[in-house]
Amino acid sequence: MKNCVVKVSNLVKIFDKRKIIKNISFDVSENSVVGILGKNGAGKTTLLGMLMGLILPSSGKIEILGKDLNKKKNEILKKINFQSPYVDLPKKMTVEQNLYFYSRLYGIKNFKDIVNDLIDKLKMKDLIKKNYGSLSAGQKTKVNLCKALINNPKLLLLDEPTASLDPETSIFIREFLLKFQKKNNSSILITSHNLDEIQSICSKIILLKFGTVVSDGNLNEILKTKNYSTLQDFFLGQG
Repeated sequence: MKNCVVKVSNLVKIFDKRKIIKNISFDVSENSVVGILGKNGAGKTTLLGMLMGLILPSSGKIEILGKDLNKKKNEILKKINFQSPYVDLPKKMTVEQNLYFYSRLYGIKNFKDIVNDLIDKLKMKDLIKKNYGSLSAGQKTKVNLCKALINNPKLLLLDEPTASLDPETSIFIREFLLKFQKKNNSSILITSHNLDEIQSICSKIILLKFGTVVSDGNLNEILKTKNYSTLQDFFLGQG
């Protein structure tokens, strides 16, 4: 039986007396790729924010890599990383300066070699001397993804990782992430509005609806049980 990389128990988040996340529980096994689905307002971004340690839960417990996030936050954050279109990097720094800066924050000794290797693999050599603030939305997505990989995370949290990318680049990024996950025995937790993307790379899905988990399990088994041929059909059928 695989160990749990993430274990969420009875998680609740309340904003302005409104319950956004409503007593949810789930787990993510090691060496897995899990998709979090839900329509706008379902609670996906809030949930990711709590898993990243950016948002404090109102109640409940989050364990990552076997440790309580609330008690061992700094220790855990060194071993995980995230990408989100809602978290910007310093705009006046070049791409290279940004990546070097975040590498130092993670205490990476050979950071120049690691950054240069990622830049090469993600085909970003033409961006390294440009100021981050001058980049297009798609270019920023790639830089943020590169930043998320610099510490070789055991858990990678991705919020719309192919947002603003053209179809060809999106396919390249998906294939790159799967190779990274398998090579490093990492786990990936991903949210995306691209249902074909989720179906192509995720073995498990967690479906949120109004802050609650309404489906949680193996993607193929869920589709078979619910008698749907595609994830898009299943998603639209949830109302």
